[in-house]
Amino acid sequence: MATITPTSVNQGVPFAPVVTTLTASDTLAYKKSSKQILLLTNTTGTAVTVTIDGAGGTVISPSGYGGTISVASGKAIVVGANGSQAVKLSDISAFLQGVVAVTGGVGVTAILFEG
Repeated sequence: MATITPTSVNQGVPFAPVVTTLTASDTLAYKKSSKQILLLTNTTGTAVTVTIDGAGGTVISPSGYGGTISVASGKAIVVGANGSQAVKLSDISAFLQGVVAVTGGVGVTAILFEG
């Protein structure tokens, strides 16, 4: 289990980001007060589905929806073969309550940019 360590973007240019090789189950620290972007890069020849799931997320009641939506199973992100996906974590904050697990990431590297 690896912890995805954030790399501050508030430093000299150029800078070397911290690259984390994901395992079957990893964690990250979501900070609401900071702009965070998670970059996932698949190093395999097949698509990999990475799931981001906070332990405290169950249901949300979005304004204008008229009901609730479950966030309990996390946010699945498909990273194509030899491809990358970037996620602005504030856009998926409903899934990031409590301890945040990142699962299914075998064959994927992660960089967490923070600024």
